[in-house]
Amino acid sequence: MKQYIVDAFADRMFEGNAAAVCVMDRWPGEELMLKIAGENALPETAFAVPEGEGYRLRWFAPGEEVDLCGHATLAAAYVILNRVRPETEQVAFQTKSGTLTVRRREDLLEMDFPAYSLKQVEVTDDMEAALGVRPVEAWRARDLVCVLEREEDVTDLKPDLEAMKKLRGALCQVTARGSRYDCVSRTFGPKCGIPEDPVCGSGHCHIIPYWAAKTGKTEFTARQASPRGGTLYCRLEGDRVVLAGRAVLYAECELMLEDVE
Repeated sequence: MKQYIVDAFADRMFEGNAAAVCVMDRWPGEELMLKIAGENALPETAFAVPEGEGYRLRWFAPGEEVDLCGHATLAAAYVILNRVRPETEQVAFQTKSGTLTVRRREDLLEMDFPAYSLKQVEVTDDMEAALGVRPVEAWRARDLVCVLEREEDVTDLKPDLEAMKKLRGALCQVTARGSRYDCVSRTFGPKCGIPEDPVCGSGHCHIIPYWAAKTGKTEFTARQASPRGGTLYCRLEGDRVVLAGRAVLYAECELMLEDVE
């Protein structure tokens, strides 16, 4: 099995969020995909198999399959549009979250994702204990979104990850207004075995609807302020979020799975 490692939402190598991508003719067993994801120890491993004119795409974190992942979708599209089908301009993925289309836009890859519908929730002492700072607002859909007062509160955050496991939501998204960028954020996923996700595409399907409602704008340049960092060019279109970014190929390898059941 051929595997690619791609830095997604990255302008250069060692930036953005790394994902492994396996493009195959048929599906391996689910247990094997979980083992591959665990062995990779990356935030996500994407598996793609041709289906119709496009591909069926699944995403695995080191401990579980997930229902939506932005950076691994960008990575899979980069591999298909540059290494597998370089003559094509877009690719459609069938996923647990519906059809996701990725197309070239100049030097960017642009993805069309569903927006999450957020519900405001009470700011609690548990949130403050987990983050080390009290949010000014809190919202929840799949993930918990904690809005902080200052950009520095996001960039300097040193959360208690064990305490964060007690909070509701699959991931914890932390965001604030930016100075150079429209908004900044960080993503933490201790429940999924991911202490910090360097750049989270699906997280921005929460973050962008929040900031669009707050500001009245529909287009944003967003910065994930993790140690690796990454930039996303985002647009809200009704109940969809368009996420665009760059990607860089880090490695191409063969997985030695001939004797593995």
